[in-house]
Amino acid sequence: MRAGHLIGALLASLMLAGSIATTAMAQTTGTESIEDKAAICGACHGADGIPASKEIPIIWGQHAGYIFLNLRDIQTGTRKNEQMEPIVKMLSRGDMLALGEYFARKPWPDLGQPRAPAEVATRAAVVATSGQCTQCHLGGYLGDSTNPRLAGQNVEYLRKTMRDFRNGTRGNNPWMAALLKTFSDGDIDALARYLAGL
Repeated sequence: MRAGHLIGALLASLMLAGSIATTAMAQTTGTESIEDKAAICGACHGADGIPASKEIPIIWGQHAGYIFLNLRDIQTGTRKNEQMEPIVKMLSRGDMLALGEYFARKPWPDLGQPRAPAEVATRAAVVATSGQCTQCHLGGYLGDSTNPRLAGQNVEYLRKTMRDFRNGTRGNNPWMAALLKTFSDGDIDALARYLAGL
């Protein structure tokens, strides 16, 4: 199968998964446990914590505060995400807090992503130092509270997210957007590969 057909098939399957998740969330009656609500997230984010696509973030083991803030931002429209919006609009504030806590207790999955080569890691270190990335994401890029863990995150998600901040597509963190405007494509690529391999 040609690359174009593979990409088309993958996008179609992700759209179907999102549609199934949206339908399932719309059918909830409010009596479901948080486990039931979290299971709907597994359609895209993975029932075992491994996302269906490299452009979908790991949420297993992510910090509860960060998950809550991003669900809230998607619900209010501060963060745009067409796939997530119909799902999140069904959630109460309590649901979002509970989902954050639920996923934070899960183990972070190992995607088996390769470590960045030495020259990439060196460039990433220079970029991270110039951006003072560890001020928020901490040593080892494990994050804390409302600052996300970046170590071991999907490489394509990291790359896409940094580009989205830079071009204004993602607008729920003006400080990150301003910082990433100073990064080149090469800087972003090196940082994404380095972080993914941690």
